[in-house]
Amino acid sequence: MESIIIDSPAKINLSLDVIGKREDGYHLLEMIMQTISLYDKVKISKSSEMMVTCSAQGVPCDKSNIAYRAAELMKSRFNIGDNFKIEIEKNIPVAAGLAGGSTNGAAVIKGINELYSLNLSKDDMMEIGLKLGADVPFFFEGGTCLAEGIGERLTKLSDISCSLVVAKPPIFVSTKYVYQNLKLDEIVVHPNTKRLIEYIKENNIRYLADSMVNVLESVTIKEYPVIQEIKNIMLEFGALGSMMSGSGPSVFGIFEDIKDAQKCHNRLRDYIKEVYVVSTINKGV
Repeated sequence: MESIIIDSPAKINLSLDVIGKREDGYHLLEMIMQTISLYDKVKISKSSEMMVTCSAQGVPCDKSNIAYRAAELMKSRFNIGDNFKIEIEKNIPVAAGLAGGSTNGAAVIKGINELYSLNLSKDDMMEIGLKLGADVPFFFEGGTCLAEGIGERLTKLSDISCSLVVAKPPIFVSTKYVYQNLKLDEIVVHPNTKRLIEYIKENNIRYLADSMVNVLESVTIKEYPVIQEIKNIMLEFGALGSMMSGSGPSVFGIFEDIKDAQKCHNRLRDYIKEVYVVSTINKGV
């Protein structure tokens, strides 16, 4: 086998809480993550030189790309003589709070594992992925997970099933800026993670959607009011709940009725290009 194609799904946060800060400056998180049916396609081919190409503008194709670093890491760890050409067909919006880079990195690890029959376990791949970023290990688990620590400690939760609209406004949000400007002592509302996990266990989508909290919204919405505007439109069109994913700027709404989701999508497409009707999925890469 000379090449392999891996589907690489996006994720949303069903809750995001910041519960402290480590001495090294990393924030301690407690969040519920969920993979969704919005996929990049990552093709990994054996090659004489290491290279990354991407169908989306603005994505770096050098060593700053997680997929590139994942290939280098696998090559050195397993003494692989080949280099790799990695072709990323981008459907996940870039710099959107949907972990597009992290999922591509996970896809490369999985793809090289399969290309060379390395027989790595899920835990092995998670451990390698963590060297690339705190979100990467999640994509080997996928579905619905509680993530703790800096996001690397994962607990699998029950699968849930619902329709969503995801919208990414045409703005850039710096994750670093959001965390630097988050004042832990000023956060008024925290998610009740235990209660959210109960709702997930019961597949009570209505209560889950109504109880979602992302504490980073307190910083991002102040800076970018369009995020609140999108949330309001989603609720107006029948979303059971709407929230920003990660540090933004993407916003998602949970819908009981796919027809309402479609109407909401059509309304948002009037002024936002990147809008998608998707569903939850119960796997990762």
